[in-house]
Amino acid sequence: MPQTLSISDMVTPGSLSPPPTEPTDGEQAGQPLLGGAPSSASLDTLIQHLVPTADYYPEKAYIFTFLLSSRLFIEPQELLARVCHMCIEQQQLDKPVLDKARVRKFGPKLLQLLAEWTETFPRDFQEESTISHLKDVVGRIAPCDEAYRKRMHQLLQALHQKLAALGQGPESLLGTDKPVSYRTKPPASIHRELLGICSDPYVLAQQLTHVELEQLRHIGPEEFVQAFVNKDPLASTKPCFSEKTNNLEAYVKWFNRLCYLVATEICMPAKKKQRAQVIEFFIDVARECFNIGNFNSLMAIISGMNMSPVSRLKKTWAKVKTAKFFILEHQMDPTGNFCNYRTALRGAAHRSLTAHSSREKIVIPFFSLLIKDIYFLNEGCANRLPNGHVNFEKFLELAKQVGEFITWKQVECPFEQDLSITHYLHTAPIFSEDGLYLASYESESPENQTEKERWKSLRSSILGKT
Repeated sequence: MPQTLSISDMVTPGSLSPPPTEPTDGEQAGQPLLGGAPSSASLDTLIQHLVPTADYYPEKAYIFTFLLSSRLFIEPQELLARVCHMCIEQQQLDKPVLDKARVRKFGPKLLQLLAEWTETFPRDFQEESTISHLKDVVGRIAPCDEAYRKRMHQLLQALHQKLAALGQGPESLLGTDKPVSYRTKPPASIHRELLGICSDPYVLAQQLTHVELEQLRHIGPEEFVQAFVNKDPLASTKPCFSEKTNNLEAYVKWFNRLCYLVATEICMPAKKKQRAQVIEFFIDVARECFNIGNFNSLMAIISGMNMSPVSRLKKTWAKVKTAKFFILEHQMDPTGNFCNYRTALRGAAHRSLTAHSSREKIVIPFFSLLIKDIYFLNEGCANRLPNGHVNFEKFLELAKQVGEFITWKQVECPFEQDLSITHYLHTAPIFSEDGLYLASYESESPENQTEKERWKSLRSSILGKT
């Protein structure tokens, strides 16, 4: 069935070594922050481990994990300010005369950290104050090597381009999501049914993959944390920031739209032979989505075909060759916490890692289940331990799940886009649930008293009394 997402309801991390600093908050001297087994630390210590020095640079795994999870405890803008302040203080960048040899060892590491941060979490730099911090700290090291200023200019150019691209959010890709009632069903001369636009299941599966990857492109890794953020009990009384999950929510809306579009296309034809043809077409599309690795469209199509107004069309289904459909349903069976799907997802993920072509790299997970997995990880483990330390073990697992997703969403779609098909997918009218029931009852008459009463009620409320 269509999904609802309630906000309330890059790498695989390896062993991490600490920078050469004194331990704080009772942590043992000489003990690695994370050495074989995951550990915990105070927020101050975690921030210290993010700050590069002339002789130390944090591992990529640590940078991604901490930047992803830190927003649960401190605003990104404040974190950047603290990092820049610590760099200035530790490297004595506020002195009239700089140690140029030392700065030349430190400078590239600082620029590398800023490059990784702006590349992976560009939305952290939407405020002008954050850009000011970048310019200030780089301006202090620039006299030691003019290449630093040039590198900062390139970094800011890339950041502005990325923010501009992200500003064109997925909301602009969708037409109106408001379903139409059966009364406002467009006449056949206006409404072109999907099979009239695309009759090749493989092509439609490819175009659905285009839409999915375009939607995913806008979702930042930070949204997975922000979707479930609660104010930190050790911080101020107000949340770190307002929820910023528009792209997550837009993607769930796309899933729901596809469910209703499938159901609408099936219920639209007046003749059961045509309805059966549409069902078999979508079964083939779903199978191609499975083969491609597009599990989100696959589940949306199956959910649309399982909606009650469609599943009750027994005379229509009697004309359908359902063997392939049952196989797909088995793959996406929720039994055992979607055991079959998770096995298929692991297979697709392995294929992606060993891929020889961009076609084999595609992995589009069933998104609502991914969100639920992250939600239960967040709910099942405390952010802080009783001693006040950050539970970094939890965030390593979170980073692993989100990091996989970030890798998958960066795949370039290898299929040529057909704008007429993708436009139809975004804008074709879809029936409301009541509209679907009315269309279903008019295609195949109500079979029992409950259905008859519902049909009568719907006709009265939607079509008006005659």
